[in-house]
Amino acid sequence: MNPMIEDFEQCYRTIQSRDARFDGRFYTGVTSTGVYCRPSCPAVTPKPRNVRFYPTAAAAQSAGFRACKRCRPDATPGSPEWNMRADLAGRAMRLISDGVVDREGVSGLARRLCYTERHLHRQLMAEVGAGPLALARTQRAHTARLLIETTNLPITEVAFASGFSSIRQFNETVRSVFAANPTDLRATRRKRDEAAPGEVALRLPYREPFDAAGIMGFLGARAVPGVEETADGVYRRTLRLPYGTGVVELSTGEGRYVRCVLRLKDLRDLGAAVERCRRLLDLDADPLAVADHLGSDPLLEPLVRRTPGLRVPGAVDGTELAVRAVLGQQVSVAGARTLAGRLVSRYGEELAETDGGLTHLFPEPAALLESGPEGFGMPEARVDALLRLCDALRSGRIFLDPGADREETLRALLSIRGIGPWTASYVAMRALGDPDVFLPTDLGVRRAVERLGGAADLRSLTLLGKRWRPWRSYATCYLWSALEGTLNGGFPKFAEAIGGEARPNGKQEQEEGEYAS
Repeated sequence: MNPMIEDFEQCYRTIQSRDARFDGRFYTGVTSTGVYCRPSCPAVTPKPRNVRFYPTAAAAQSAGFRACKRCRPDATPGSPEWNMRADLAGRAMRLISDGVVDREGVSGLARRLCYTERHLHRQLMAEVGAGPLALARTQRAHTARLLIETTNLPITEVAFASGFSSIRQFNETVRSVFAANPTDLRATRRKRDEAAPGEVALRLPYREPFDAAGIMGFLGARAVPGVEETADGVYRRTLRLPYGTGVVELSTGEGRYVRCVLRLKDLRDLGAAVERCRRLLDLDADPLAVADHLGSDPLLEPLVRRTPGLRVPGAVDGTELAVRAVLGQQVSVAGARTLAGRLVSRYGEELAETDGGLTHLFPEPAALLESGPEGFGMPEARVDALLRLCDALRSGRIFLDPGADREETLRALLSIRGIGPWTASYVAMRALGDPDVFLPTDLGVRRAVERLGGAADLRSLTLLGKRWRPWRSYATCYLWSALEGTLNGGFPKFAEAIGGEARPNGKQEQEEGEYAS
């Protein structure tokens, strides 16, 4: 049984209007042709009696449909629903997209989520119309198509690099999903898809509008020497991936796509690398839904109108983000970069081959723990908090992967001495991709609200935050963008730290930095 979307009339009106905003939210199966399409497919709209609507591509494939060759529904942005949802289905979908089923099997996925395989399968079938294996199969097929079209790898190498266990399984899946042999797909690839030797060049789709300057400015201002670098609107960084290391280069300016160039030590990491880059740039967001809600608020309306398509910066590695958040306590953006760069040069793993200014991977918690408390160049209390965090991350008491339980993780972070609500919430916002995080104690938020004519005491800010649910992370970023010294109309770059916790007694305790990390 493959559950279909019940709101037929709304979905059918969407495909009649070819509204690209709904690409990735649902898929259209056409019984007369046997294909499934994205809502914006330019083909003639099929008759209602020949249409079925499915919540995922895997559900459409399980129902016997193959991907449309004209609209390529496998190349749509992901559904924003899975980033918003904190339930079992949402957590599972994020982990499957990160490649957990391919690496650890369904048993490993169930173990991470603390449920039985049977319950997990039943829940996913009810929610998204496909089980973990079918969802992972769809992911593998998409990765295979990317490798076929963007590299000169032999087809047999593509099969294993994309996660298939046999050539036969690879051929059958590609034929089933795309109605073409792997060699046929390679024969029809376009010149623009080709990459230099050793590279995989991709185009990552997103929903318009997209404030590329803002998010690139945010990442560039916080680029850690040796791990990240920016130049001429191009952001580059090293990646620690399940099977090896990699380097990614991200840039904009190609229509509704971000150009992504990857150099991977092991091509089996392609799917995970792409998914982590999408989370970093928040490419699966629905900016119009955010704008409709926040733009109706009188305080935020001018900010939403000024900066359409604002995104919440994510992270390619939750562990790295958490460490950098603690490093950023009490210091400026420049100071946090200096501290992080010092740790990278001392404790980071060197790349086998340097790539421009990229020389290291960010240090793992184990390396920082082994170094001891000396040599960090920070106050003793902050060093203690950092080492306690690293111990929790190394031991597995805290997980910061896409499938982490957000509420449980927040409680675990707050239990660490030296980590307060600001730091824990900031980690939830960026490392866990929670779209509904608000920082009422943040000094930058307070200054922005005051500048916009609002009351900035803690009670008033908390009430404001309730108006902005479920998009409070975006509201926070809009408030940050309102401050002086913005980068390209995006986020502020301050000469001094503006973070910290505003205590009820009115005293400002600089235990935590604003988003210097």
